[in-house]
Amino acid sequence: MGRKEHLEQSKMRVTIAIVVISDSRTLNTDESGKVAADILRKKGHSVAEQLIVGNDRDAIAGALSGLTRRADIDAILTIGGTGIGKRDITVDALSPLMEKRLEGFGEMFRMMSYKEIRTGALMSRATAGVMGGKVVMCLPGSPEAIRLAIKRIIIPEIGHMVHEATR
Repeated sequence: MGRKEHLEQSKMRVTIAIVVISDSRTLNTDESGKVAADILRKKGHSVAEQLIVGNDRDAIAGALSGLTRRADIDAILTIGGTGIGKRDITVDALSPLMEKRLEGFGEMFRMMSYKEIRTGALMSRATAGVMGGKVVMCLPGSPEAIRLAIKRIIIPEIGHMVHEATR
């Protein structure tokens, strides 16, 4: 089956959970989660849940494990904790739980980021994979990074990714 046939079989609208990893933000003060939800909804997708989880390995893993068990969620987007700072532990908390890694996601994100922020893109550990049969995408916390990833990578491929992860 070719790419065209795969895309035709893919879900066109998916339901996503957004998890912001932060010790300082709340649902009221978080700009990046709001940006993500707004873009996704405008493109016809649903946001089933928006959470704030602190920079704690067990809290992050627990929150995502719970979300992967929900039948109403197709994919999970994490925001924050993908850098190289001491508190940036999202990737470290979730990598051992991923059944499959989508290495190209991070590579593509860094390539596109390079065009905007030049060599600073190398400090991003943005990644994606499959966890509990759900597509999980881990993005940096800046609104600009969210706009780039959602508009140029996630929107064009999310239906296809969900289809492949669940078949």
